[in-house]
Amino acid sequence: MTSIKANDLTTLAQWMAGDFSNYKQSYHNPQQFAHIHIFFRPLPFEFFNTIGFYSEQVYDYDLWSPYRQGVHRFVDQGNQIYIENYSLNDPLLYAGAARELSILRTITPDCIERRYHCSMIFKREGEMFLGSVEPGNKCLLERKGCLTYLISDVELTATTWVSLDKGMDVNTHQQVWGSTFGALEFEKRESFAHELPLDRV
Repeated sequence: MTSIKANDLTTLAQWMAGDFSNYKQSYHNPQQFAHIHIFFRPLPFEFFNTIGFYSEQVYDYDLWSPYRQGVHRFVDQGNQIYIENYSLNDPLLYAGAARELSILRTITPDCIERRYHCSMIFKREGEMFLGSVEPGNKCLLERKGCLTYLISDVELTATTWVSLDKGMDVNTHQQVWGSTFGALEFEKRESFAHELPLDRV
C-alpha cells in the first residue's frame, strides 16, 4: 500500500472548494439535464479541528431551496482520503449557507448528525481524484416509497466535477432514482480555496 502524498489532501480540498455548474450540459441537453449548482464551502478549522465543508445542491432557478445539503469532514487514511458525511437536523434553517457566509457561521457541530456507511473515499489518479461511496451498499435512503442504497461515483479535477448518483432497490437491485442519461458534468465557476484553513492542517 502506497501512502498518499502529503499534499493530496490539501489539493483535494482546494479543487473541491467552489461553485460548480453544469450550465453547458443543461444548455445543450435541456430535456435530459436541469441546470444545477453544487457548492462546497469550507468550514472554519474549529468546526472539526481539520478540513470540513458545507455543501448544497440547488436548481439554478431556485437558489434558496437546495434539494440536498450536507456537512463533510476530511480524514487522511494514508492511502486514501475518507470524507465523512453528516446531515443537518433542520436543513431549511441553513438554506443558502453556501452563498451567504453569515448563514454558514450559524452551523454548529451540535446541529449535525453522522450519516454512517455514507462516507466517500477519494484516491488520486494522475491529474484527477476518483471518489465513490464506501463499499457495502449500506448507505440507505428511502425514495419513492421503497428503501434504496446509494451508488455514487465522482471524478474531480482542478476545474471540473463529474458525478453520477443512483439509488438502487435493496431487494431487486434495480435503479429507483438518479440520472438515467449519464453523469452530471460540472465546471467550476468560482473557487473558495482561499477560505481553506490550510495553515492549520
